[in-house]
Amino acid sequence: MDSRTWESVDHLVAWLDEQSTQSPREERLLRLLKLSEEVGEVGAAVIGATGQNPRKGVTHTWEDVQHELCDVVFSALVALRTLTPDAARVFADRLAYVEQRSAASRRPIDGPRETAAKSPEKAPDRAPDKSPEEA
Repeated sequence: MDSRTWESVDHLVAWLDEQSTQSPREERLLRLLKLSEEVGEVGAAVIGATGQNPRKGVTHTWEDVQHELCDVVFSALVALRTLTPDAARVFADRLAYVEQRSAASRRPIDGPRETAAKSPEKAPDRAPDKSPEEA
């Protein structure tokens, strides 16, 4: 992540702190809970994009899912920054750890793909980036 991203996160946290009517302890907990809300919105968007609720049908696009995933990331970064002023370093260190831990099991980026017997995935009923009106 570049420094611009972390500057934006810092601005968001400062704005939220300025607007808050909660104690710092309660605000911290609420920002952590915000993640659950955003993850739920990802689930709702996936259900809406696939039309899995027969009563509602297709109500979202895959672009909506992408936006909701971004909201999860934003909320996580804000929560992390709320917990520590050194969020950028904590994030970078953790990413390096996860990358190192997974290195042994990864194939090279330009290497051959392994073929595994998988059941074919169901094709979407419509293009994932189109709205129901465009489909």
